[in-house]
Amino acid sequence: MPTVSEFFGIKIYMYYAHGKHKAPYFHARYQGQDASFSIISGRILAGQLPPKVVKIIKSWNKKHKNELLINWSKIQSHEIPKRITGADYD
Repeated sequence: MPTVSEFFGIKIYMYYAHGKHKAPYFHARYQGQDASFSIISGRILAGQLPPKVVKIIKSWNKKHKNELLINWSKIQSHEIPKRITGADYD
């Protein structure tokens, strides 16, 4: 699973599971917990993370929505997604 960003101990990664999800989404991992987020709405699709972490991810998603959508197109075409600056500007 290609990691597209890391910040504050949060890993953001993307992959495309054919037939599972039609809407663009990404995964986030923090301290052994995972959740999937809609790129369009920022809502959690599955999983659970601490509320503070969800708030940081939603803010980051909003700021980088266009880059995430470009990466979504890349992974659907079996291309490697590009790195995205983290919320801590890494």
